[in-house]
Amino acid sequence: MEDLLLLDQQLSTEERMIRDTLHKFVQTDVVPGMAQAYEQATFPMQIIPKLASLGLFGMTLPTEYGGAAASYVAYGLACQELERGDSGMRSFVSVQSSLCMYPIFAFGSEEQRRKWLPDMAQGKIIGCFGLTESNSGSDPASMQTNAKKVANGWELNGSKMWITNATIADIAIVWATTSDGIQGFIVEKGFAGFKAVEIKHKMSLRASITGEIILQNCIVPESNRLPNTKGLPSALDCLTQARYGIAWGTIGAAMACFDAALDYCKTREQFDKPLASFQLVQKDLVDMFNEILKAQCLNLQIGRLKDAKQGNFVMASLAKMNASAQALKIARQARNLLGANGISLEYPIIRHMQNLEAVFTYEGTDNIHHLIVGKHLTGLNAFV
Repeated sequence: MEDLLLLDQQLSTEERMIRDTLHKFVQTDVVPGMAQAYEQATFPMQIIPKLASLGLFGMTLPTEYGGAAASYVAYGLACQELERGDSGMRSFVSVQSSLCMYPIFAFGSEEQRRKWLPDMAQGKIIGCFGLTESNSGSDPASMQTNAKKVANGWELNGSKMWITNATIADIAIVWATTSDGIQGFIVEKGFAGFKAVEIKHKMSLRASITGEIILQNCIVPESNRLPNTKGLPSALDCLTQARYGIAWGTIGAAMACFDAALDYCKTREQFDKPLASFQLVQKDLVDMFNEILKAQCLNLQIGRLKDAKQGNFVMASLAKMNASAQALKIARQARNLLGANGISLEYPIIRHMQNLEAVFTYEGTDNIHHLIVGKHLTGLNAFV
């Protein structure tokens, strides 16, 4: 896609290198197999070591814990390129990095950081994040999963729903209510009372593993409690990290849809001339291009603010809200421009469009993000 605003000039040499390396990797190693993976509803497990070798897991974390100490802008660009391949690929990296490694780094003990993070960075340990429940989505404070202090640690009971990586994860970052408020726990898959069941028959994020976590009298030792959690805000802080990555990622999907539509319309002829020569088609293409550029500018600015430690959850909500809505709209426009071919997996558009339906909802619905920004603007809480 053309860099009309010369945004490349705003990137460091390292950031451009990371983006270009990821772009080549995705086009060579990811895209060729994604249509089949999507159709067969399988996640390409063989890609995990390659993702680790590229330094994508925990890439913003310090090198002493296996991270790459990369900028948040670099991480955003990586998410953009990964989701140009497929939302499932970016989701995998996002969960591992923002929702699992980040809480261990931010809220764990030094012993926990040393124990888990280096192996997670190498892809030897896969994580998942357990916050959402069947009856607790937009209102996580109403979670029913609870943890009770017992002689040998903590006894967890409850369940978590719509959990990415659930059945392949070695550990789960589980959030549960306690007598001292909501706390986070590192639950290992081998613990008695822990069970993960895959959710089937999805029509979105098919090349991503999603499951339910069931906890029945699951004993978690005190050494696996994240000692520095401070109630629900700690869990939401993890979501802020993930939402930032989603803002970049969804625009990557939008770019893939735009590029496919532009190429198609320039070569497909109707009435003895290319589709791209028609006024209404050009309007759609320009509108798509315009929204991608605007979102990239917003994402880049927020990334720079995060790197300067000036970012906050309102910015993340604004970016996720904007990018996911515009990306879904762009995917639908692109699908329409391709006519009947728009629903064929020979082209990436229908796959991205279906994936974006889920991304539009997860990590905070569009309505929730509007209310977060609305509360910031008005000072009034419209959640209740």
